[in-house]
Amino acid sequence: MRSLKDILYGVGLTAVSGTTNREVNAVCFDSRKVGKSDVFVAIRGTLTDGHEYIAKAIDSGANAIVCEEMPANLVNDITYVEVADGNTALAVMASNFYDNPSKNLKLVGVTGTNGKTTVSSLLYQLFKKAGYKVGLISTIKIMVDEAVYPTSLTTPDALTINHYLNLMNKAGVEFCFMEVSSHGIHQKRTKGLVFEGAIFTNLTHDHLDYHKTFAEYRDTKKILFDELPKKAFALTNIDDKNGLVMLQNCKARKFTYALKSYADYRCQILEHQFDGQLLKINDHELWSKLIGHFNAYNMLAIYATADLLGLEKLETLRLLSELDNVDGRFQYFVSKEKITAIVDYAHTPDALKNVLETINTLRTGNENVITVVGCGGDRDRSKRPVMGHIASEMSNKVIFTSDNPRSESPHLIIEEMEAGVEPQNTKKIVSIENRKQAIRTACQMAVANDIILVAGKGHETYQETNGTRTDFDDFKIVKALLAELDK
Repeated sequence: MRSLKDILYGVGLTAVSGTTNREVNAVCFDSRKVGKSDVFVAIRGTLTDGHEYIAKAIDSGANAIVCEEMPANLVNDITYVEVADGNTALAVMASNFYDNPSKNLKLVGVTGTNGKTTVSSLLYQLFKKAGYKVGLISTIKIMVDEAVYPTSLTTPDALTINHYLNLMNKAGVEFCFMEVSSHGIHQKRTKGLVFEGAIFTNLTHDHLDYHKTFAEYRDTKKILFDELPKKAFALTNIDDKNGLVMLQNCKARKFTYALKSYADYRCQILEHQFDGQLLKINDHELWSKLIGHFNAYNMLAIYATADLLGLEKLETLRLLSELDNVDGRFQYFVSKEKITAIVDYAHTPDALKNVLETINTLRTGNENVITVVGCGGDRDRSKRPVMGHIASEMSNKVIFTSDNPRSESPHLIIEEMEAGVEPQNTKKIVSIENRKQAIRTACQMAVANDIILVAGKGHETYQETNGTRTDFDDFKIVKALLAELDK
């Protein structure tokens, strides 16, 4: 049990009815999870309004309600607290409830359109190899040192974040690396957290279904940097035209990294092939197992962050050379028939372009690139024709298929992708709604030395259609189908 008064510290109350000198058992924002003596925070969401469930929360045992608008009828012996913003209140309350766990570790946030998962995951991997107890909050999983927990959101809700940060405190974790999405920032999930630093990777076309304009998407990312304390570091990619924007009005110590521009941390790609690339980072050479210029940026961001967190430079370079690819990020294998299959999470135009550019750089010129790609339903529709254009322009053959159609028609999603295909590329295109059949067709098309790219889902082990998730793992499926053809 915790004191409601302590949990509300720093929230900024606009009105109170009843006493805050009472004990509460837990903080909840989902009325279905409310129990006896809990405090219920009413959140106005995009689909539902928590204020409509205040009565249900009280019936379930809540003894305190935090809301943006007081109910017309107040129930006796219930404390009502009015706040300006429910999301901000929830985040600060969550942090207070778990004794502000972010203050007890070095928390680094990673934001940007592409690269968040790779950078945060490989920073976790590097610091583990360096002998530290480390935490990770990412799209793929949550790690509390060695313990693994599943996750479904890039940036979980504030209660979940602070719950796991609290577990990290108990486990003696010193560093935590966390993906910070624009949704998470906009919905105030990171409010109340104390960051040791923040990393900006890049900004490209994504989430315009949610943010409506690119400027709003960019400015939402910038909030993470605006709120950094003076002692923190702000690390930004200045090859991206939005990189310096992140540093405007930022109070933290500012650092830059780049491949093309003058920066605090510089990198050159000296040579590259399918099994890795030779990089030169600030006058030191290292071999990386990760390929592509996008991964050169990722490795540079990781090196810079490790340096800013106090790791010895030469030790960091040695550990960088040992880092393995993250699941679903340019994950590849070669079949017995010498067909190379690559699975990548590329679900934005820029990510798809980066992967195909890397593949085309590594080609000898005689092999075909066969791309299997789809776009997610109930997400930014404007990127669909752009991705259709990129795939058809940069591949020899393309199969448009389902990604996670969710509540949308796969057929209509594919039609919107086809709209971006130039007339000279239409003969390259085949459309097959069934994703497994699409991958099977790509395998049947391929001959020795050809390259198959299966893009869009990467690490995901499911496909979501009309609210139902079924098992689906791109990497396992393409591997099994090519093995069948090898027989």
